[in-house]
Amino acid sequence: MDLKQAFSATIFCLLLLFCVGCRCRPLEIEATQTATLKVDASPQLARKIPETLFGIFFEEINHAGAGGIWAELVSNRGFEAGGSHTPSNIAPWSIIGDDSSIFVATDRTSCFSRNIVALRMEVLCNNCPAGGVGVYNPGFWGMNIEDGKAYNLIMYVKSPETTDLTVSLTSSDGLQNLASATITVSGTSNWTKVEQKLVAKGTNRTSRLQITTNKKGVVWLDQVSLMPEDTYKGHGFRTELISMLLDLKPRFLRFPGGCFVEGEWLRNAFRWRESIGPWEERPGHFGDVWHYWTDDGLGYYEFLQLAEDLGAAPIWVFNNGISHNDEVDTVAIAPFVKDVLDSLEFARGSADSTWGSVRAAMGHPEPFPVKHVAIGNEDCGKKFYRGNYLKFYNAIREAYPDIQMISNCDGSSRPLDHPADLYDFHVYTDSKTLFNMRSQFDRTSRSGPKAFVSEYAVWRSDAGRGSLLASLAEAAFLTGLEKNSDIVQMASYAPLFVNDNDQTWNPDAIVFNSWQHYGTPSYWMQTIFRESSGAMIHPINISSRYSSSLAASAITWQDSENSFLRVKVVNFGSNTVSLTISTSELEASVNSLGSTATVLTSGNVMDENSFSNPNKVAPVKSQLSNAAEQMQVTLAPHSFTTFDLALAQSKLVAEM
Repeated sequence: MDLKQAFSATIFCLLLLFCVGCRCRPLEIEATQTATLKVDASPQLARKIPETLFGIFFEEINHAGAGGIWAELVSNRGFEAGGSHTPSNIAPWSIIGDDSSIFVATDRTSCFSRNIVALRMEVLCNNCPAGGVGVYNPGFWGMNIEDGKAYNLIMYVKSPETTDLTVSLTSSDGLQNLASATITVSGTSNWTKVEQKLVAKGTNRTSRLQITTNKKGVVWLDQVSLMPEDTYKGHGFRTELISMLLDLKPRFLRFPGGCFVEGEWLRNAFRWRESIGPWEERPGHFGDVWHYWTDDGLGYYEFLQLAEDLGAAPIWVFNNGISHNDEVDTVAIAPFVKDVLDSLEFARGSADSTWGSVRAAMGHPEPFPVKHVAIGNEDCGKKFYRGNYLKFYNAIREAYPDIQMISNCDGSSRPLDHPADLYDFHVYTDSKTLFNMRSQFDRTSRSGPKAFVSEYAVWRSDAGRGSLLASLAEAAFLTGLEKNSDIVQMASYAPLFVNDNDQTWNPDAIVFNSWQHYGTPSYWMQTIFRESSGAMIHPINISSRYSSSLAASAITWQDSENSFLRVKVVNFGSNTVSLTISTSELEASVNSLGSTATVLTSGNVMDENSFSNPNKVAPVKSQLSNAAEQMQVTLAPHSFTTFDLALAQSKLVAEM
């Protein structure tokens, strides 16, 4: 290399280093991005959000009800899960003893005509083993029995000869006895109802119920129920799981599905009239979409009761003659229409009406305020949907003019070709897509039916079992629903619950087992929107080169004592954002005292909660010392931050 070449090479290297340095410098600056968010709080531009905007959707999926919020501890309590043919599979019941000491089978001898299968237990031993022989039920992956608590056992028994039965709550191996009682069954050909309270002396999370005897002979058992004495308001719901729902302050409850309403085949669809009346007489059914038996102790009446207990409006989703695999032709749909009208009379009829009297006999003489019904679920593309829909629509409109009817057909991008008060909008997608859908309803026509976003969630690849990333995308989507709440009337996450032992669908809002529970990040995200229903929404404007990674909304709301301006901001990006929040036209001054910031974030976007670390990703609240009409705040990467600015008392309170 000559001198000239060496000089050229040196200049080139210096230029290269200079260019690299130039490229590095902006990257250092961009590590913290800047943005401005302006809120126009003038009353003229404010708009009231519907009182019904955010609620919950319950589906019998993932053992959410049976083995979930419904507190019944016995699985397959009527021995019907194996089908009506006998002998049948009685799982999860098992025998205590061996083939030489006991023989167990089902037969059709029950005293209940709608669930005729009973268990025949023949004791073969003259000198039975210590503790006797019999059967046991492990419940739903183990019964949670707690020291000092009472459990109410009800069962139906008959035996041709007088015999003693021992009913016990034991550990899963039968070695630890938590509670026990002896019941004498008089020899008779008639069935006898037996009731026994068992008080636990010890705690075991995976217990079982045992029914044993030492006497040779035959005993029949049927409809064996074990319920904790302590349920929410005495209505049969697990208190700790209902408390999770109460913390969401849901404005409506959509039930009981979902695909559960349809069934893979119509013969396995949910039937409301078979889920009411005395629990012992309910036949139950196999939910063939989610592949498990439900005894329908959690039935139509209980769903209505749950809505009332939550202070939520009931939204009854009924089958319109369509399942996943078969359909009823519109010319033959009349019995289905009559069935739905009967269901509405059960809920809304007077106590002396045909079906209202059945409700009254169950303990609720006052009507339930059903004012919304969904005609089917995800059936819009089916051959007979529109024809069937119109039959239901016209009949319900005539009988109950005030009921709002929800179509399965999406009207967000084009007008519906049939009458409806609302239309269903369902979305399950990846986080990036849902984040970008925050403007989904910006261009939707404001005339025609309202939107009901009855199922939304981030799903699959980047959702895990409930990731931070999923909750951020969902939060951004909800800010868009708030801003478009003139057309979006209601919205609910799905699914609501998952039993940790039946993870058929992930993610879900609340995870539980027999004794533990926790909220996923998506659950905690929803708690931050619980004050939005009925609040006032205000226009905002974001100015930033990086606004494509931000989503925000602003509302004014009040609790029992104070009024607040709430600014919610999602930072979907991986950089810190220095945000200037500027508010104009407030009718009251900002008071730093009582102003707070709440942040939902974590060290990794795929972080999840668990039984061992239930609050790994949960909102953290702190005082906002610099609260003012204009203030500088910092948004962490991948975060959802809420600023609640306390407002001095003013006429704002009276107007809201």
